[in-house]
Amino acid sequence: MMYNGGMNRVATRLGKTQIVQARVTPELKRDAERILGKVGISTTDAFRMFLRQVVLQKGIPFEAKIPNKTTIAAFREDLRFAKSYETTEEAFADILGPNWRRR
Repeated sequence: MMYNGGMNRVATRLGKTQIVQARVTPELKRDAERILGKVGISTTDAFRMFLRQVVLQKGIPFEAKIPNKTTIAAFREDLRFAKSYETTEEAFADILGPNWRRR
């Protein structure tokens, strides 16, 4: 995300006059670039979009908060014993009862 050398003059002509640097792990960068590539945008464009949303929404454009005790417990839960379902119909019937559609 950093312009250097002659690119600074090009960036200035395009109205981009500030450089932003971020340190991330190589794995995070690689994984993000892989996903962004599938969407068809660069990391720089994604970062620019993020900043634009911060300005438009006057804050972080997603919910960011400290998890409560229930959420932390859910993170730690051993999912090997969790139920899984093939369909939503099956899940609703198990959770809400066999007559869930009549409610």
